[in-house]
Amino acid sequence: MLAELSIKNFAIIEALTISFEKGLTVLTGETGAGKSIIIDAIHLLAGARGSSEFVRYGEKRAELEGLFLLDDDHHPVYSKCEEFGIDVSDGMIVLRRDLSSSGKSICRINGKLVTLAILREIGQYLVDIHGQHDNQELMNADNHLSLLDQYGGQKVKQALEIYRDIFKNYDMLRKKITQLSDNEQEMAHRLDLLQFQLDEIESAELKPNEDVLLLEEKNQIANFEKVYDSLHNSYNALHGEHKGLDWVGHAMSNLEDVASINETLKGLSETISNAYYLLEDLSYQVRNELESLEFDPERLNFVESRLNEINHLKRKYGQTVEEILVYSAKIEEEIDTIQNRESHLDKLQKELQSILQDLSIEAKNVTSIRNNYAKILIEEIHRELKELYMEKTTFDVNFSSKMTAENELKYTASGIDEVEFYLSTNPGEPLKPLNKTASGGELSRIMLAMKSIFSQHQGITSIIFDEVDTGVSGRVAQAIAEKIYRVSIGSQVLCITHLPQVAAMADTHLYIAKQTKSGRTKTSVKPLADEEKIKEIGRMIAGVEVTELSKEHAKELLSLAHTSKG
Repeated sequence: MLAELSIKNFAIIEALTISFEKGLTVLTGETGAGKSIIIDAIHLLAGARGSSEFVRYGEKRAELEGLFLLDDDHHPVYSKCEEFGIDVSDGMIVLRRDLSSSGKSICRINGKLVTLAILREIGQYLVDIHGQHDNQELMNADNHLSLLDQYGGQKVKQALEIYRDIFKNYDMLRKKITQLSDNEQEMAHRLDLLQFQLDEIESAELKPNEDVLLLEEKNQIANFEKVYDSLHNSYNALHGEHKGLDWVGHAMSNLEDVASINETLKGLSETISNAYYLLEDLSYQVRNELESLEFDPERLNFVESRLNEINHLKRKYGQTVEEILVYSAKIEEEIDTIQNRESHLDKLQKELQSILQDLSIEAKNVTSIRNNYAKILIEEIHRELKELYMEKTTFDVNFSSKMTAENELKYTASGIDEVEFYLSTNPGEPLKPLNKTASGGELSRIMLAMKSIFSQHQGITSIIFDEVDTGVSGRVAQAIAEKIYRVSIGSQVLCITHLPQVAAMADTHLYIAKQTKSGRTKTSVKPLADEEKIKEIGRMIAGVEVTELSKEHAKELLSLAHTSKG
């Protein structure tokens, strides 16, 4: 949910901080007070395009910031944030956007600078804004398939996962076949390039781990003098008259003379004897190592030359010798495939046909499950429309198959189905695509009917209705109010309204007002207490002058709303 919104120097708003609660929050006030400006600010925070016109006159920039709280640990926005390297802790996401008077925009999510595209992608999981003429998601046919899949839940998801596992192999084989079927000239050029690369690698006669071993050898040769001096000095310190071993030998002889006197002396004698023979053995090892040393400047030249050759290959084919050898095996396989492409094509085509049979079965299974849920959805939509006094409206889910240019079934990651919602608002009229059918008050009710169903499956934290109740009154207005409230039970709903019936259903009622101070217009937001709600709803009923009768009517509406909520 949207917990807090901060706005500074935005349109007619100088500075404003609004806290929002769960459930249904309505925003009311006179025309021009700034209600839609607040929604515009949220829209921009969610990634809508902005302009310098939003910056308050005389200021350098506008600042917008929104705090969203997530109750669900498995909310899809977590994985989306992880994809973009955005840290989300304690279930909080802060969106921030600064708009300069020059038209530039700076976007941040939890303090991390992001592009407008990333802000929009994250924002769509947090806020869903609907205006009377701005029902993009539901009205856009491109979204209808995913909406149906969301409605189908786990059964559709599981069927799609099985289908997509097969589709990956199908898609990979299809790409291989396409690549092999390219024209002769391209294939010849490709073969020449691969053969040149393979010859270059094979002529180097690389051995596994060769670069590591050569680097170690180069290091030893380069440090020959230092190693020689250290071994030579170590050996001389141990061997010779009046050297280390000579003095230890004297100590050993002296202790041997008195070792029989007591156990302590015997122990000391044995210890120093062991030390003497150990040092003597070590001195021989040092001498052998010293005698084996041989400085070979030609070997150093060879090692350096070999390393240069390997580094040249690394720049082209891999970061290690192992990677180069893996690449060599890969292109060798591709060369064989190209040289024998007819037989490979035949083999791949047979594999593709075999996979295609399984793919077709799983695609039809996905379609069947979608059709089943489409029927249930149609019944639910009709029930919702009936409650909104649109019982004569017919809703349908139109299925068609994706086709290739050759008029064959087209398999994609989402299956073979194309889905579009169709509608007829009057008996006798044919069903037409949703975006070409309804308008005005009808559109508002259709959108609400659909939203009341889909909002349960989408996981959107905040849904905003911007004057979707325009053009309705009476019993339809009451039905819309109850429908908006029902949506708010599963999602936080913010609603700008001119209908007293909707205002009466609110859990929180915010009054938006504007005033002129020092020659400038300012907007303020005030949460209304019970008595203030009665007065504001009375104003919405009666117009400018609030009478006792309108207050009584307002009380009656609030009482009915309380009863309706249960």
